[in-house]
Amino acid sequence: MPKRVDHDERRRQIAEALVRVAGRRGLHAVGMRDVAAEAGVSLRLVQYYFETKEKLLLYGLRHLTAGLEARVAARVRAAGAAAGPRALIEALLTEALPTDEESRTFHLVHTAYAVLSVTDEALAAQPFTDDPDAAENAVAGLLQRAKDADLVPPQTDVRTEAITLLALSAGLGTSVLVGQRTAESATAVLRHHLDRLFGDRP
Repeated sequence: MPKRVDHDERRRQIAEALVRVAGRRGLHAVGMRDVAAEAGVSLRLVQYYFETKEKLLLYGLRHLTAGLEARVAARVRAAGAAAGPRALIEALLTEALPTDEESRTFHLVHTAYAVLSVTDEALAAQPFTDDPDAAENAVAGLLQRAKDADLVPPQTDVRTEAITLLALSAGLGTSVLVGQRTAESATAVLRHHLDRLFGDRP
């Protein structure tokens, strides 16, 4: 009986190879042949599953985003069922910082996707993410919970604060990548801003 092939697993294997190569060399320098070599499969197999480099890149982006979502969910679970909005917001924002090799690769490659999607017509024709406002909505929802529970000042504009926190996290992430500051100092800046937002409220 011929061996049954798990096509989804094979696609994930190829996508992970793409992310590893892009993390080392930069997304712009990655070709399908490089990905095939990294995955330990033939170029023909990569072309069978993805046909074009653009399709491979789009699948790789979705795979990358799914990985971040899984890590954020794990960090939220680790915070515990009793964790309040402040702890959950901190968990979400700090996971997006490049504090270890996995998160560093995510930040580097995801940023490269964003830049490439501006200049590459094939990528620009596709949505950069399936739900570009997901993180913003999640943080805004947690801030609304905090506002309802009187954990932040009553005049807090939760949408604006959510945008501010995510922009701060993204900027800090880039500053860590280029060596401007350490992951520890970036995390301290995030916590400082959350301290100012939540004040002495528990």
